[in-house]
Amino acid sequence: MVTLKRPKSLKVSAKEWKRLLVLNQYENDARAKGFQHIFGLDEAGRGPLAGPVVASACMIPEGVYFPEIDDSKKLTAAQRENLFELITTHPDVLFSIGIISHTDIDRINIYQASIEAMLAALSKLEKVPDCLLVDGMNFPHPAATCVKIIKGDSLSQSIAAASIIAKVTRDRIMIEYHGQWPQYGFDRHKGYSTSFHIDAIKTHGICDIHRLSFAPCQKNDQQLLLFPIE
Repeated sequence: MVTLKRPKSLKVSAKEWKRLLVLNQYENDARAKGFQHIFGLDEAGRGPLAGPVVASACMIPEGVYFPEIDDSKKLTAAQRENLFELITTHPDVLFSIGIISHTDIDRINIYQASIEAMLAALSKLEKVPDCLLVDGMNFPHPAATCVKIIKGDSLSQSIAAASIIAKVTRDRIMIEYHGQWPQYGFDRHKGYSTSFHIDAIKTHGICDIHRLSFAPCQKNDQQLLLFPIE
């Protein structure tokens, strides 16, 4: 691991500084190999019964650290929102977002949709990545070197940042959908298969953002009703 001095402006404990160094090991190793445009890549929304899958790519320059950053699933909603604002408003951080709809998920399956969301995010970047740190999957890219990192959102600062951007973006989308279909409680579970969500589907049927290829939302269930977008 590359040994770096803590920036004077970074007011964190010795323990947190050590953790941040570990979180930048993959990025520093890539820089040592000559890569310059190193992006973390992650998605949110593979498991829910409703809504889109959202991916993000994020590059954090050398020497920039975000205290308390971690896998988005380990953070509270308030922590995610705070880090989202810090990351996305930082003048030296590059990021992009890709969104694939529930209809495309049904058409091509969630795994392929996740890849498409990542490709969509990468297509919007101002700089072409030469190295991609990818959370937990073999990602096909025609030019960049791709590094698969199991539980990468807990091991890489740039992947953690991408996971937070994707998660907060998707949560905000689902909260907007809640305003249209409050009976499903999308503001609470964001489309995941909670008991409340399952009971709502049993009571109200499915609505137009449910994934029809996911049980229990499959279109061939004659007991489910369809509430179209108005």
